[in-house]
Amino acid sequence: MSELVEGPHAASVERTTITGVDGATVEVIHALPDRATPVAGVVVHPDLLGIRPLFDDVCRRLATHGFAVASPEPFARASRTVREADDPSARMAFIPELDDTVQLGDLARAADLLGDLDGTATAYVIGFCMGGMQTLKAAAAGRFARAVAFYGMVRLPEAWNGPHFGDALSHAADVCPTLAIFGGVDPWTPAADIEALRTAWHERPECEIVVYPEADHGFVHAPERPAHRADDAADAWRRTLAWLGI
Repeated sequence: MSELVEGPHAASVERTTITGVDGATVEVIHALPDRATPVAGVVVHPDLLGIRPLFDDVCRRLATHGFAVASPEPFARASRTVREADDPSARMAFIPELDDTVQLGDLARAADLLGDLDGTATAYVIGFCMGGMQTLKAAAAGRFARAVAFYGMVRLPEAWNGPHFGDALSHAADVCPTLAIFGGVDPWTPAADIEALRTAWHERPECEIVVYPEADHGFVHAPERPAHRADDAADAWRRTLAWLGI
């Protein structure tokens, strides 16, 4: 399902829950290499459509490379109607109600889960689309050692503006070592925004931006999408594993 090639370990995947900073119950994908001590923890922020079989597969494949992996549902506080709607516009309309303190808190608690269950002392964070944007924010929160953001919005789309939902660019200079992957024809991450991020990182040689010139939004993680580019996706995953030390 994913362009991420499987690693040397068999791995298992399950669903569990964490308690968010606001007391909410948040469903989480948890994946673990079988019969191997995890090399680190990886928290995965899914895209707008949240955790689903695609991300069970992504998490399992990451675990085959030796990582303990957790992926929390970003719309845990939305109604069932929003979460289960076939049309993604329902989730899109809910985005301004999201709260960064709560959302980033869920990512941190997912990392804590991996530490408690699997003994991982180091946690990384990766994310896709909206999750890539949240990864850029989480990278500046002080909890994660390294980050990879796939086509995350650098500036908050106007329609997503909410009282507690901020702009990733605002804290870009404070991120941990971060790899940002973009498509060159992605309307959600225009060239001016990528250049603004590059400027914010001009004194951060440990941060890197990679642009695939012909790629559109979502070209890596979801092979069923028309925008998917198998060769670029495979290269992006290779870069990601190298960034995380594999």
